[in-house]
Amino acid sequence: MAASGPVALDSVPQAKLSDKAAMQNGAKTFMSYCLGCHGVSAMRYSRLSDIGMNEEQIKALLPEGKKTGDYIRTSISRNDAKEWFGAAPPDLSLTARARSSHSGTGTDWVYTFLRTYVEDPSRPTGWNNKTYPGVGMPHVLWEMQKTKSPAEFDSAVGDLAAFLNYVAEPAQFTRKTFGIVVLVFLAFFFVIAWRLNKAYWKKIR
Repeated sequence: MAASGPVALDSVPQAKLSDKAAMQNGAKTFMSYCLGCHGVSAMRYSRLSDIGMNEEQIKALLPEGKKTGDYIRTSISRNDAKEWFGAAPPDLSLTARARSSHSGTGTDWVYTFLRTYVEDPSRPTGWNNKTYPGVGMPHVLWEMQKTKSPAEFDSAVGDLAAFLNYVAEPAQFTRKTFGIVVLVFLAFFFVIAWRLNKAYWKKIR
């Protein structure tokens, strides 16, 4: 499957990709609307603490019988999924990276895909998608889209895309923090080295 479709990809609001509150909202949307069919099985519920959720908030999202240490997996069986949709819905752990192309990032693809559903009576689900024509996935966010203004819906989808962007690389916050620490250390070390070098040559002269 091509990473891009017949429509130009819209850029996800970049501020959301570093906004933990947006990612928290996206996590709640994912658990409410997506987890029935899609998992993010590379992620444990407990890792939601990385985006600022406390233990009580995480527990509030847990499906019945699940623990915070469990992986975030869908409860639907692959056989049932194939019977209902023609194919088992994919795990979305790496979708925000795998869908990257010359047209945009994988997160842009997710953001555009969820906002380009159109009614199509010829399709089994009654829906088609301009970004991914012929997709078997129904428009699970149609009620949200119907009750919210376009701007509110776009914002909610942006939050969901931001969450999937985080899931695709959970270490991104640690990596960025570590990078800053390294740069500060190198700057400090450069000053010390420069001063030592200056003192050394001063004595030789």
